[in-house]
Amino acid sequence: MALKLRPIAGSQNRVIIEPAPAETKTASGLIIPDTAKEKPQQGNVVAIGNDVKDEKTTVKVGDTVLYGKYAGTELKWEGKDYLIMKESDILVII
Repeated sequence: MALKLRPIAGSQNRVIIEPAPAETKTASGLIIPDTAKEKPQQGNVVAIGNDVKDEKTTVKVGDTVLYGKYAGTELKWEGKDYLIMKESDILVII
């Protein structure tokens, strides 16, 4: 199902990312309580805005990316969590 949201380009390209779920267990099998879970820094690109003048979008829908810990604005849409961020906040395409 395609996402009905699409970011509008301002002075920077914007993307919408669906964050990966937070880890619920440690490598040794201990369960991590909700209060100790870290915000994920990895997710999948689900929508991109239009190219900004003289700049092409580097990422594409479906790419798995790593982004900064405090990057983006959180958004809840139709029961799912998303992040809207500048493409420049993306650190790596996996």
